[in-house]
Amino acid sequence: MNLSAFFPSRTISLYMVKMFLVRTFAVLGALVLVLQALDLLGESNKILAIDGNGDAEIWRYIGLRAPQIISTFLPFSVLLGTIVTLSQLNQNSEIISLKASGLSAHQVLAPLVIAGFGVALLSFSFNDRIVSRGTTALAKWKAAEYHPVPADLGDRSNVWVRGGDHLIEVDQIRGRGDAATLQGITVYERHNNSVSSILTAPAGRRDGDGWRVDSATRFDVASGKLITLGATRIGEGVRPDQFTLSHVDADGMSFGALSQAIDDLKEAGRPTKALEGSLWHKLAGPLSSVLMPLLGAVAAFGLARSGKLFIRAVIGMALGFLYFVADNFALAMGNLGAYPPFLAAWAPFLLFLAIGEAVLLRTEE
Repeated sequence: MNLSAFFPSRTISLYMVKMFLVRTFAVLGALVLVLQALDLLGESNKILAIDGNGDAEIWRYIGLRAPQIISTFLPFSVLLGTIVTLSQLNQNSEIISLKASGLSAHQVLAPLVIAGFGVALLSFSFNDRIVSRGTTALAKWKAAEYHPVPADLGDRSNVWVRGGDHLIEVDQIRGRGDAATLQGITVYERHNNSVSSILTAPAGRRDGDGWRVDSATRFDVASGKLITLGATRIGEGVRPDQFTLSHVDADGMSFGALSQAIDDLKEAGRPTKALEGSLWHKLAGPLSSVLMPLLGAVAAFGLARSGKLFIRAVIGMALGFLYFVADNFALAMGNLGAYPPFLAAWAPFLLFLAIGEAVLLRTEE
């Protein structure tokens, strides 16, 4: 099967793609300028209130915040770019000419869908390499209240880790890697899913594949006796990064880093459903750019002179807004554990894909 037969001619396809991309990124640029200016009005006073902060810190904030705005509003810009493009083509009777030449509605939309896929790839790469790093840096800067950010030495507090059947609680871990040290250690030693003894130690350090603790004592639950152990080893196979992963910010991590963090948390025996939903959404979110031409297609078909072109454009925008509402709702339900991770990320996309197809077929008829 010749795939090129599914598209309009090369000239028409390039013409439609150019219109679509120019209008999409024009809308995105306008939104970013307005939203960044409004956001800066609320944050500039906080930034400049710190001694030593000036224009350089303002531009640093813009450099960190603007990628977040672009990532958030790119799918919405694709929707508006689609509606403006198709409305103009319809107003100029170009859609009627394309259909009169024998093209179906899907063939008319095919160049925009392919362009949307290209935007999705660009969006994923942008989010993975730029937005994730900017989100992490901005979160740390805000946590420091726009003061210079101290170096992250890897210190974490109140961390729980699973080592085999045992649960290890650490009041504080300092440092990273093999240089990490543990303070305030409690090991709940379990057999057949019940606690048989509790080991406590004031401090510990990395020793081979495990951890060496000093001045350890063990309380035997069955006998009620407290046994002095002195120096001993715990946590065989428990890595230092399992302790330092006390908090994982999905928005501030790349796809690969988040996937690795989820694997580490699973090995540590911690819940990962919410993070798995966020991982899937790193794919589903950018792919919404492929869906927007289908949802906005209602503005393309039907007679422009009937006076209902504006109404159809509003319907297209309403479908797009409903998708974003459903997407955020499903992701929130996934974070609460009400939806499985895959369903939380992909259900809105698949649902509105079906709705868009149904509306397109009904409109074409």
